[in-house]
Amino acid sequence: MITPARKTMTLNLTEAEMKALDELSVTKDMSKTAVLRQALRLYQMVEARLTRGEKLFFEHDSTKEKAELMMI
Repeated sequence: MITPARKTMTLNLTEAEMKALDELSVTKDMSKTAVLRQALRLYQMVEARLTRGEKLFFEHDSTKEKAELMMI
């Protein structure tokens, strides 16, 4: 299996953003890098679907109330 070439970058986060990343890393039992990679893939997928004219909703389990995710 060929490993794709990797690039290194520096990322400057606010205290709140770093806290959120730390919490997600612990909660998901993933490295911070893995959390950011997963977030990037999710954002890419959401953008692709919205570009195709699809909509993204969150639905509450018990009430079935729906909220549409609006992206800029």
